[in-house]
Amino acid sequence: MKKLTLYISVLLLMIASLSSCKKWLDVKPENVFTEQQIFSTPQSVYQALNGIYLSMSKSSMYGANLTMLVPDVMAQYYNVGSSHKYYNFSSYGFSQDVVKTVTDEIWTSSYVCITNANSFVAQLDKYKGVVTPSQDSILRGEAIALRAFFHFDMLRLFGPMYNTADSILPSIPYYKKTGSSYNGYLPGNNVMDSVLDDLKTAEALLSNDPVITFGVAGNPDPNTDAFFRNRNLRMNYYAVKALQARVYMYRNDKANAYQTSQLVIANAQKYFPWITSTAVLSNKDNADRLFSTEMIFAVQSLEMYGNYNKYFAPANSDGSILAPLDGRLNTMMESSTYPNDYRLNPCWIYPTASSKSYRTFYKFADVSNTDLKFRYMMPLIRISEMYYIAAETAPDNATAFGLLNTVRYNRGDANIPGTAVLATEIKKEYQKEFYGEGQLFYYYKRTKTTAIPNGSATSGNVTMDKTKYVVPIPQSETNFH
Repeated sequence: MKKLTLYISVLLLMIASLSSCKKWLDVKPENVFTEQQIFSTPQSVYQALNGIYLSMSKSSMYGANLTMLVPDVMAQYYNVGSSHKYYNFSSYGFSQDVVKTVTDEIWTSSYVCITNANSFVAQLDKYKGVVTPSQDSILRGEAIALRAFFHFDMLRLFGPMYNTADSILPSIPYYKKTGSSYNGYLPGNNVMDSVLDDLKTAEALLSNDPVITFGVAGNPDPNTDAFFRNRNLRMNYYAVKALQARVYMYRNDKANAYQTSQLVIANAQKYFPWITSTAVLSNKDNADRLFSTEMIFAVQSLEMYGNYNKYFAPANSDGSILAPLDGRLNTMMESSTYPNDYRLNPCWIYPTASSKSYRTFYKFADVSNTDLKFRYMMPLIRISEMYYIAAETAPDNATAFGLLNTVRYNRGDANIPGTAVLATEIKKEYQKEFYGEGQLFYYYKRTKTTAIPNGSATSGNVTMDKTKYVVPIPQSETNFH
């Protein structure tokens, strides 16, 4: 999928985002005439699905709020000053207006995408024959998998602590079809059932995904449809399997988490190879700090570099930049013990063109060569996570450390000593690996970590409990029910 195709906005799927009404379910589809026009040719169907990917890549969702900003700030990655827009997230001040505004934006945007995915599936049913059965299966599988992806992240952010008594409490609504009626808030375990059910359906529909035979690039035959290439920028078959592993892990279903993550490792590693040291270190102006070859699923966020400049660039003042204290970063990255870790040196740099005395975050800084394929790529699922899940659920420590050491070897690190504590080493790996990607907070929440490193101090912890891990559902939504 060429970058240009992701620019396309389709009225049927984007009208919800443009509506002045804040309630996502109030959005009505376009009239039948427009609907028929949109689903009249294969290209228009493709563009309709691309509208969902375009929406989810915006700053309101995975372009910023659900990756580099909200969950990472709440994970205490940064030293966030009291004047910073996201300070109240770092202090878990969920009652503050600025937090309410952002969480409302996340909730609304996510459920708009869910509505659009459901609408897309419904239109495939209504306008049969526009695409071939094989194409329909892949397109439908992507949309259903995206629906599961969005619901799961809403559960992770707004839902209760899972695998506790709270998991049977009402959490979020789950929508599998369009309509004007509101679904009730399901218990967390029922939401999880629905997520896994959707992923099972998507897996079957994507059984003919070109990624299985040809890898990320898709079928190279010039006579095949180019839309079904660049599969790591779409919810492909292996992304569905990887998401299943993530969901099983969140549910503490260790047997299925291990089996599924190992399946991805065994069958997908050749298509999502480890980044090379040359790609990361040899040309700093074009360094692949995103480790793009390892992305099982990513979106192209056209707002990435604007967000980098707004939140992370060295030119920002101390009060407006998102950056960690040097001592905290060095401790978390174990810089004195593992100074050659690729996750440290290319991504965290002492700037020369500003007065900053601390490292700033360069992971999402732009590159000189604007033709590089990884420009604008926002990682959502990467192969390293499958190794961490497999390690956490492995039958013995030898297997677990072998999996962790595979990742570490491909990050320029030495092996973990056999005397190390496995759970501690897994936590360290999550802390190092997912800066800017929004996964650490969910790891802490899943493992019910009661104390996490304080981002505003070089030592000490922030005490955590469900009042900090469970983000309140926006008041505008609860008032509407």
